[in-house]
Amino acid sequence: QVRLVESGGGSVQAGGSLRLACVASEYTASMAWFRQAPGKEREGVAGIYHSSGGYYGDSMKDRFTIYRDVGENTVYLQMNSLKPEDTAMYYCAADLRASTVLRSEGFTYWGQGTQVTVSS
Repeated sequence: QVRLVESGGGSVQAGGSLRLACVASEYTASMAWFRQAPGKEREGVAGIYHSSGGYYGDSMKDRFTIYRDVGENTVYLQMNSLKPEDTAMYYCAADLRASTVLRSEGFTYWGQGTQVTVSS
């Protein structure tokens, strides 16, 4: 059982930045970030397979960057130019298989989430 622990969430004003981190208890081929706002469906933010280039959800690529430290089993999400609509619980997800598609069904392991709140 892979355990994921997220950190880095918090409250920030619009236009600000945050960096989320997720540490896995062991190596996983694929890691990703999803988010869910109250009353909305979970949506994919960004994913990464091994240490290759990341892939992103719609409208995320210009402001968000995903990268990972494979040796530390850690994935990061750098979020810049944050907007109030980015407010959500952000979840780290991982899978032992290769994944290059941001679908919840493609990830077996999930963290507890870290809250991001962006005020206007």
